[in-house]
Amino acid sequence: MGKKVMAMIGAAALVLALAVVYTQQKAAASSNKPMLLTAQDYIEIQQLVNSYGYAIDKCTNSGYDYADLYTPDGVFGIADENGVPGRVKYEGRDRLAEADGGGKSGCIDPKTAGDRYTMTHMSANLVITPTPDGATGRSYLLTVGVGDPTNKETANQPAKAYSWGWYNDVYVKTPNGWRFKSRVHSWPGMPESLKAR
Repeated sequence: MGKKVMAMIGAAALVLALAVVYTQQKAAASSNKPMLLTAQDYIEIQQLVNSYGYAIDKCTNSGYDYADLYTPDGVFGIADENGVPGRVKYEGRDRLAEADGGGKSGCIDPKTAGDRYTMTHMSANLVITPTPDGATGRSYLLTVGVGDPTNKETANQPAKAYSWGWYNDVYVKTPNGWRFKSRVHSWPGMPESLKAR
């Protein structure tokens, strides 16, 4: 009787061990599945992308409104049309505020910034793709500029419009809503001075 009990206990332990391994493998396999995004998630990501244009064009709150569209360790960078990173990279809240023309010293003077405050950034044709950690996005970057209405010399300049490459984004959902983990401006014809060496 003792041997039968021991055999039953051994068999039960084997079945339990196999069940644990099966459950762990199933959990590992399911963790590679894309997150299920709700309609609300798609709307919030679209709002994030649309908010980017307003924030980058206006340097509000010393650029920190722009920086707060990112995670605390978020990154903005540039790359050529083949995805090769360029020399421009802003990482973290203070550096991202600087990317917006702001930072700890406030926003740069629009009079010294050339087209900086007469150009409008627009993202077009956004495609959002769920990932296991959140989502990715890709959209075209269009810019439109008009003469500065406060400057008599440039007020009547004709409008300029450019298709200026595209954005490759990584989005994550945080307690404060969806944020950019990274945004890379892929820039066909990127100037040589900005290319990595």
